[in-house]
Amino acid sequence: MINFERKTAYNVEDLRQIVRLLRAPGGCPWDGAQTHESIRRNFIEEAYEVAEAIDEKDPAHLREELGDVLLQVLFHASIEEDAGRFSLDDVADGICKKLIFRHPHVFGEGGDGSAESWEELKRQEKGQTTYTETLQGVAKSLPGLWRAEKIQAKAEKAGFEWPNIQAAMDKLAEELGELQTAVADHSNIEEELGDLLFAAVKIARFFHIDAEEALAGTCEKFIRRFAGVEAAVTAQGKDMKQLDVSQLMVLWNREKHPENEERKGNHHEQD
Repeated sequence: MINFERKTAYNVEDLRQIVRLLRAPGGCPWDGAQTHESIRRNFIEEAYEVAEAIDEKDPAHLREELGDVLLQVLFHASIEEDAGRFSLDDVADGICKKLIFRHPHVFGEGGDGSAESWEELKRQEKGQTTYTETLQGVAKSLPGLWRAEKIQAKAEKAGFEWPNIQAAMDKLAEELGELQTAVADHSNIEEELGDLLFAAVKIARFFHIDAEEALAGTCEKFIRRFAGVEAAVTAQGKDMKQLDVSQLMVLWNREKHPENEERKGNHHEQD
């Protein structure tokens, strides 16, 4: 049993102490055994859960999920502190200095606070002297569509951009043709599929659409329509596996175009 004072309300320093106690000898064996790599995915999942709480516009849920992310930050910092490399205070020191450096217009060193100024300061800070280095600096761990979007945006700053949406659409059509050829030849399919997705992200950027959000919306739409198909099959007293794809697609098209079914119903009523 560890010596810990229970309170009616805790603060960040209390959380820091709890993490230290959990990871210390005599604490929690699981917590003590974790490494950066073993909980890497946890961090990513917690960040996505924060995003979901933001989308829900639920302050209570957001507070909870931010706590989970804060725990991840303190946990990783605790691992490094035990190794003698850096502490949570070093993390805070680094981000404070970064914010001060990137906001000279706020902290009395001039500048206009524009997006261009911010990007130039970031390049200085990271020692990036070429456009290529700015592209290489985009995190490989980002979701693919977001990474493609950021890479394209940075390439645009070098003037590397299609002149209009039609040129981008032509490129998308070209990549689709190359994918069709690859499928027919059973070669380079992964590469050509990647090229097609990259070209699709370019279309999204022309219309200021977040490609990840667009795909997320399509996923939710697919689930809604799939639920409608399953409900229709269940109403027939069957399991979806008992129907062939052509039968399922009839039901799918009804879910996709419900207005057609409504028009049919109105027509029968008039008859």
